[in-house]
Amino acid sequence: MSDHPEDDPEAAGTYEYQLPADLIAQEPLADRAAARLLVVNRTTGSLRHAGIRDLPGLLAPGDLLVVNNTQVVPARLVGHRAETGGRWEGLFLAEVDSGSDRRRWSILAKTRGRPVVGERIVLTDPQGVAAAELQLVGRGEGGTWLVEPVTAEPTPALLGRVGRVPLPGYIRGGEARGEDVARYQTVFAEEPGSAAAPTAGLHFTPEVLAAVAAAGVEQACVTLHVGLDTFRPLSTARIAEHPMHSEWCEVSEETAAAVRATRRRGGRVVAVGTTAVRSLETAAQGGTIKAYAGSTRLFIRPGFSFHAVDCLLTNFHMPRTTLMVLVSSLAGRGLIQQAYAEAIASRYRFLSYGDAMLIV
Repeated sequence: MSDHPEDDPEAAGTYEYQLPADLIAQEPLADRAAARLLVVNRTTGSLRHAGIRDLPGLLAPGDLLVVNNTQVVPARLVGHRAETGGRWEGLFLAEVDSGSDRRRWSILAKTRGRPVVGERIVLTDPQGVAAAELQLVGRGEGGTWLVEPVTAEPTPALLGRVGRVPLPGYIRGGEARGEDVARYQTVFAEEPGSAAAPTAGLHFTPEVLAAVAAAGVEQACVTLHVGLDTFRPLSTARIAEHPMHSEWCEVSEETAAAVRATRRRGGRVVAVGTTAVRSLETAAQGGTIKAYAGSTRLFIRPGFSFHAVDCLLTNFHMPRTTLMVLVSSLAGRGLIQQAYAEAIASRYRFLSYGDAMLIV
């Protein structure tokens, strides 16, 4: 083990850095594709400043761009405890199989006091009108609750009626505005199910995608519904002990075949976002990528063998998170430290509404 904890790839503190609060982007850019792009070259160790619209020239004919087509659902829930009237906030994570006819949700919840099983929560719609009720039925893993909606209304319709855009707390304290409905969603979102956006995809416009295609770069998609782990910092001193919670993902046979064909011909598979990386590498755990649909708890750590992904387009992440571990595993911790220091010095915009990095 290293005498210097910051040099120990298994120590959570290795993935810490000081993020100036004023670099956390609070608003999306008026133009999605106007974001800056820091190009990190693993072969040369060089850093280059570019922009999202430079992407077609940074990729090569025969490369494959893989995006996550998950759709963010209006997962933020606001209401009050029926008995006490105390304010209550929740985040819908997933609909879960209860083994009965009753529908259950997994949620993260925040309230004063200690909620108890059997308690009812009154949900209010975005206009502040009481619109539905939930009943707490049990504790889940990782600090979550299991709840039952007190209505037969289908989940998508109920969330559409009472839910709000689930902005992370570091953006305006989580308070969404009207424009966030469109801007906290990728242009290729198709499959509802995420409690957070796959943020690297937010930079793309139809015009950028068309320019990438015109450059001879093929495109494919995966689905990973972003859930609990997006919001959790590393919770243990040793990263191997950090509990990863499951997220649902799917890699179609069409996408798996495109990845295999790209790698056979010497092209690069360029994942858009860490969620695309985890989906592809989950499907490639046997060494060759195959179609996959199911849960994943894949934690990409130093020493991981990548079988599907060659390059990564990703935003700048919170310190001491599994996402910092993932990008460090792909590019090397030293190079990532240099890249983040350069981004901070150059005043890049960080986190969900921020700028991006391309690791090649």
